[in-house]
Amino acid sequence: LKKKMLSLSRVSRRLGAGFVPRAVGSRLMTSGGAIPVEREGLRNARRVVIKVGTAVVSNSDGTLALSRLGALVEQLQDLKEEGRQVLLVSSGAVGLGRLKLGLSKELVQNTANVTDRQACAAAGQEVLMSTYGLMFQRMGTTCAQVLITESDLLSRERYTYLTGTLERLMELKAIPIINENDVVTGGPSVGARVFTDNDRLSALLASGADADGLALLTDVDAVFNKPPDQPGAERIRVYKPDASVEIGEKSTMGRGGMASKIAAARVAALGGVHTCVAGGFDIGNIKKVFSGEDIGTLFPASGRPNKRQRWLTFATHAKGVLTVTDSCRKRMIDSDGQDGGYQLNISDLIESKGEYGERAVVEIKGQEGGVFARGQVQMSSEEIKEKIAPQGADGMPVITFNSSHKVMQDSECVILATI
Repeated sequence: LKKKMLSLSRVSRRLGAGFVPRAVGSRLMTSGGAIPVEREGLRNARRVVIKVGTAVVSNSDGTLALSRLGALVEQLQDLKEEGRQVLLVSSGAVGLGRLKLGLSKELVQNTANVTDRQACAAAGQEVLMSTYGLMFQRMGTTCAQVLITESDLLSRERYTYLTGTLERLMELKAIPIINENDVVTGGPSVGARVFTDNDRLSALLASGADADGLALLTDVDAVFNKPPDQPGAERIRVYKPDASVEIGEKSTMGRGGMASKIAAARVAALGGVHTCVAGGFDIGNIKKVFSGEDIGTLFPASGRPNKRQRWLTFATHAKGVLTVTDSCRKRMIDSDGQDGGYQLNISDLIESKGEYGERAVVEIKGQEGGVFARGQVQMSSEEIKEKIAPQGADGMPVITFNSSHKVMQDSECVILATI
């Protein structure tokens, strides 16, 4: 192990942390051969998130897959030795806790058994973290447990604290190990959820933490056009929004499935993160993904929105809907956020729906058509409804003294069509 790490250290020093491969035609050349140009973003990623699911960290009988976990820790250490910052999102606590507490698989699989699942999460998280902690300690690396609830993302203040803490941990050369806090959030979802599994959680964190690359490791080798065990199944090398994918069954002890991973990968890519869905049983795939090799399914990153836009778009629930005039909608879309173009005044509003307080997140729609924007309001729904201008015979708001009252700052609004 020491020889291996010394060898990696020598390679890292020889190439340097800023090593950029030489372009040759439509491909890049590395020590491992040619790689597709579209994978350059993953190869050059300096801050990376790796997500492993229950099927990866445990065996079919519920016991820890120690050989895979050991290989996983070595792969993450290798990435760190290359000069990258690493975050790990790891599932598996519920399944490990079930075995420790002696409960049946059938009992815990039933999401209606909330208390049992939460008890399993409490017992299993200790097993998971103590194993990671021991393995990373042997590699000379510090790891840190980070348990997250949906409230940590919904609150702008807590979201900022969370991303700031992750930033500091990476500055201190630690590897954050992240999981949903299923001890308090292990029940079935009620209504809309920001995230319902660690696939989407890893996408939100990758985007929020300004990561460059995300590897979603799963129990299949890639996204296929149909379940890979069916005749005619073909790997999708680069995912496109209009891709046709036939979804099979999801995992048993975990809450995710291929549909979940596709949705999560799209969120991450829209948040500016190069994302790859790849097989997790071969832990060597981590190195391959971040070496730019053509494995798994690539979700190319879009242009990265600013942090507030990412929070508003992906990590919030809208509490109400504001309907604006067509002229306001056109101004907001055409302005691209310049010269106060996103600012909303009472005179721009036709209607307010829903009950919400000051600083709540609301959706914005035109007189015709669907929702096109989202933002934080400066006043409650009650105040808005009291001040909203009466409509004239032409259906447009009548200008009154109250019409200039500001409803939304332009800096606290995002046009969804641009993300």
